[in-house]
Amino acid sequence: MISATEADWSREQAGNCWEPSRQLLKCIRNYQKGLQQGGILGCFLCGLSIIQYRFWSVITATDIPLNCQIQGGLLLPHPNGIVIHPTASIGPNCLILQQVTIVGDVKIGGHVDIGAGAKIIRSVTIGDHALIGANAVVMCDVPPGATAVGIPAKIIEKKPRKCEK
Repeated sequence: MISATEADWSREQAGNCWEPSRQLLKCIRNYQKGLQQGGILGCFLCGLSIIQYRFWSVITATDIPLNCQIQGGLLLPHPNGIVIHPTASIGPNCLILQQVTIVGDVKIGGHVDIGAGAKIIRSVTIGDHALIGANAVVMCDVPPGATAVGIPAKIIEKKPRKCEK
């Protein structure tokens, strides 16, 4: 099971040079590392990261700010059209598919999967291990382990599976 608290940094490692989503995340991480480091070397690292970030932002057609609050292990398999507000916070080991919009002051827990085209359009909290369905419009809090689907999103309860013989 994937952890909701410990970041799996191997999920962000680029295997080759043409993995746009991972390269974009690498630029964001390097920029934030340069800010923390400070000094002339940190300033140089920030400048280099900004140039790379702009390139990969255009390639991926995303709007993920450099100062965003994203914990490790984020997966963006198809990063096209993803928009994340700078004040949104995303927990470790999350999965975000294409055309997702996340507005400000949203708190997303660990190991949350957000389906293609989903919109989180109010400042809500999404619990650990939650699932957001494709094209869902989330306007209320989603408890841990729950599934939200529909427009507006409704929480679906998990039903126990029956074993058939």
